[in-house]
Amino acid sequence: MAQQAEPFDAQGYRSARFRAPVDRDPAPALPITTAQARALHPGRDALFLDVLPAAGARRDPRTGAWTLAEPHETIAGALWFPETGFSPPEPALWRALDAAVARFARRHPGRPVVVFCRADCWMSWNVARRLARALASGRAGREGAAPPVRWFDEGIEGWVEAGGTLVAASPVPVPDAP
Repeated sequence: MAQQAEPFDAQGYRSARFRAPVDRDPAPALPITTAQARALHPGRDALFLDVLPAAGARRDPRTGAWTLAEPHETIAGALWFPETGFSPPEPALWRALDAAVARFARRHPGRPVVVFCRADCWMSWNVARRLARALASGRAGREGAAPPVRWFDEGIEGWVEAGGTLVAASPVPVPDAP
């Protein structure tokens, strides 16, 4: 009988079978409930980062523009950084996500970053954990106190079930050159 490959990499990030029940917290990131997330105004009270992969999409490495195979809806005010939940993430995509967090933290010191995708998906868990670890260790290269990172495990489904609406989303353009 063939044995399945371990779904986690050496650093403890999920690297396979991302759509599965999540059975652990992404420490040092902390979970946020649906009610807590819904009480925040995305873009003002917190930076909401949608990290759902863009199935079948292509990104032009020169311009950073994405060509989507299917539309995506997200929480109004959220920034969509597809593919950043893979382990390891593509460096250009991760740098762009990290830069967005740094810009938000400069404008809104102490306000949280809320990372989400779908319920039962490890992509947001990976990003929340990786981002919180980078901020805690100072590797993120920003001044001042690091923003708290929160993981919204119920994601888009939890938002809608709690009465929230979604809007059409476009991925943040990310060219390969910095």
